[in-house]
Amino acid sequence: MIYINNEEKINRFKKLIHKDNICIFIDFDKTITSSESVDSWDASANKEVMGKEISNSLDKISQKYGPIELDYTIDIQEKEKYMLEWYEKSMNLYYTYHLTKEKLKECIHNSHLELRNGAKAFLKKLYNCNIPVIIFSAGIGNVIEQFLKEKECYYDNITIIGNFIKFDENGNMIKFSDNIIHTLNKNIDKLNDGNLKEKIDIKEYRIVIGDLVEDINMMGEYPEDKSLKIGFLNKNVAENLEVYRKNFDIVLTEENNFFDIEKCMSLDNKDEKRE
Repeated sequence: MIYINNEEKINRFKKLIHKDNICIFIDFDKTITSSESVDSWDASANKEVMGKEISNSLDKISQKYGPIELDYTIDIQEKEKYMLEWYEKSMNLYYTYHLTKEKLKECIHNSHLELRNGAKAFLKKLYNCNIPVIIFSAGIGNVIEQFLKEKECYYDNITIIGNFIKFDENGNMIKFSDNIIHTLNKNIDKLNDGNLKEKIDIKEYRIVIGDLVEDINMMGEYPEDKSLKIGFLNKNVAENLEVYRKNFDIVLTEENNFFDIEKCMSLDNKDEKRE
């Protein structure tokens, strides 16, 4: 199902935006990838490469904290404490089981990451239009980058913000990026990246696409009439539909896809071909 909460706003937005005045913020796990796909954390702990122990440990941690992430009745400060615990415990597993650069590549190549239907064509269209795309993820940045390269949809208009793993010259894991990015702190206003902000600040309109209500914050504080918020509601539809409709302009359920999103955008790129 597709729920449009303000048809007048959507129609007005479609008339105002064009390829030169927008930038797009997109979540990765369960947004660019399908709702049934593994996430970037699980992909980097493929049990055939890393062993069953790390995979089982990640599952146990996810079983504890995953439901908390989707519970919108929990106080935000308490929820943030749980999210930090979740990410710190997950990160520690990769140190414990000695992840290497070579193992990570093998994990990604053999993982069950799957693109959401229409995602590849959507990213290609944004590239052809030269629209800045910020993939803002609480997942592992190395996984996102390699996966998109393997799927031949990693373009130079894309910037990835995520938890990147640093390796030494021998390919051994050193550490994750200093600042943990989790689902509650994904916000462009909190980043110290002048070049990226300069690139998006010249764009008048922003579109954000995610699968959690918190993903709206990716684009930072921005006027309601100059932003469009699109949400994939993958799980607990009956319980969460109301809160999604309150926060997103468009809500897509039951494995809707990026072809549905294109119906809500006016991006004529017939004469824009980039090789």
